[in-house]
Amino acid sequence: MNTAKTILLMVTLTLMLIFIGGFIGGKSGMTMALLMAFGMNFIMYWFSDKIVLKMYGARQVSEVDAPELHAMVRRLAQRAGLPMPKLYIMDQDQPNAFATGRNPEHGAVAVTTGIMRILSREELEGVLAHELAHIKHRDILVGTVAATIAGAISYLAQMAQWSMIFGGRSSDEEGGGNPIAALVMMIVGPIAAMMVQMAISRSREYGADAGGAEISGNPMYLAGALRKLQMASERIPMDANPATSHMFIVNPLSGVGLLKLFSTHPPMEERIARLEAMRRA
Repeated sequence: MNTAKTILLMVTLTLMLIFIGGFIGGKSGMTMALLMAFGMNFIMYWFSDKIVLKMYGARQVSEVDAPELHAMVRRLAQRAGLPMPKLYIMDQDQPNAFATGRNPEHGAVAVTTGIMRILSREELEGVLAHELAHIKHRDILVGTVAATIAGAISYLAQMAQWSMIFGGRSSDEEGGGNPIAALVMMIVGPIAAMMVQMAISRSREYGADAGGAEISGNPMYLAGALRKLQMASERIPMDANPATSHMFIVNPLSGVGLLKLFSTHPPMEERIARLEAMRRA
């Protein structure tokens, strides 16, 4: 169900990009939107892992540097049928972790120094299994493409806004339409794209929770870790880029009230309840 939902949402996001491009600029706008999406996805496919790791100052650690971490990940990767990913550590007090890499052969797992301090061995194993499930399901690629298309929609809306400010299109230009409808599209389009992107992210988190529980062999490892991570993330701030918040196992940006509606992560209570249900099954 999670996979089918993700495919449906990805198709919706792509159609939104094409529709908004066509609405704003006719056939030429539609073509520009597609070219923009393909170009941005190409760049992000090859370089997104390097960009995000550098953004958070993650340093690669060898087996000599972190023997216990390497041994744990190697065992879990073998259980999941995955190649051994590269391991990185971020000097961040907030306990958190994320996976990146365009495919399992180029996978990487990054953990903060904070997460290694507060979690037990079993809980850390649950978190690492969750991240390996993301790699196995190729969620990093899906999330990157979704974020890129949503960004392209926002960029198109900004272009249309400046076009209207400085005179818009000529009357004989192909496409066009009601300027009020165009204004509404410029406002609603990026918000709708962001919400679809976040729905994709939440769906993939549920899938990685379930996959991680299977890899670790005990869903309560991850459930216990999530409880600790949720409490710690609310107390310990992290200087995180909102564009990459969906990559972390818990949202590094604290949000309350209406902000939770725009969260890239599903409710923590629901995630834990699903893991507990797996134990009872």
